[in-house]
Formats: sequence, structure tokens, C-alpha cells
Amino acid sequence: MEIIKKSLLKSLWVMHAPMSPCNNCDIEILDALTPRYDLERFGIQLVGSIRHADVLLVSGVPNYKNYKKLKYLLDQAAKPCFVVGVGTCSCGRGMFKDSYNSPCNVDDLVKVDAYIPGCPPRPEAIIAGVVKLINALK
Repeated sequence: MEIIKKSLLKSLWVMHAPMSPCNNCDIEILDALTPRYDLERFGIQLVGSIRHADVLLVSGVPNYKNYKKLKYLLDQAAKPCFVVGVGTCSCGRGMFKDSYNSPCNVDDLVKVDAYIPGCPPRPEAIIAGVVKLINALK
């Protein structure tokens, strides 16, 4: 397990899982991947399949239509797969806390390893959260 964690320090592959977000967090995640902020300098690459991902970025609030799919998605991932909650909504449901269509928090469904708060979080905050995750893996 230690060898796997050490190999992840240089090349984290992330998959973005939007759980009915307002799209602001998604824009900031993509902005962090652009050459201006350049998350790839840390070896981070966005992938399209959970089977290739080491980190799952979750943004938004689980609703009745998609909350079971998050657990199913994480079951398909190669182990270890780390979950990062991006934005206020995935950290604690934010303004949708008392919504009729929001049954639970993200951390009620899956174990969240890191939180990046903000509505929306700035790319600098996303980079700081990823660096904290890398330092936690050390």
C-alpha cells in the first residue's frame, strides 16, 4: 500500500463527478487545469473514466436522481481512490441544506478525504487543496 501511495505523489489522475452543481465549481475546476494555473505541473491529469482515476472530484449536492450513482461510481474505481469535495455544496450542502430534493451530504454516501470550501472555490484554493492531499499521502 505504501508503494501505491508513493507512486500517486507524482501522478494523480482525477475524474470530475458533478452531482447537480450550479456549474460555478465546474468552471473553476476547469480553470485550475488551464495553462494559467497549470495543475499539470503537479502531475495532475483529468481523465474521463473512473477506472483510470486516483481521485474523484465531487461538486454539487446529491439529489434523489443521482445519489446512488456516486456510490456505484466509487465502487468501480481502482483502489485506493480518494474523494475530494469541491465547493460549499459538496462540503455541507450549502444553500440546499433544507431542500426537498437533497436527501444527504456527500460524506454520508462516501468517505471524503479532503474538502475545498468556497462558493465557488478559486483555482488557488483548488491548488492548495490538492497540495494538501499530496502532502497527506506523504
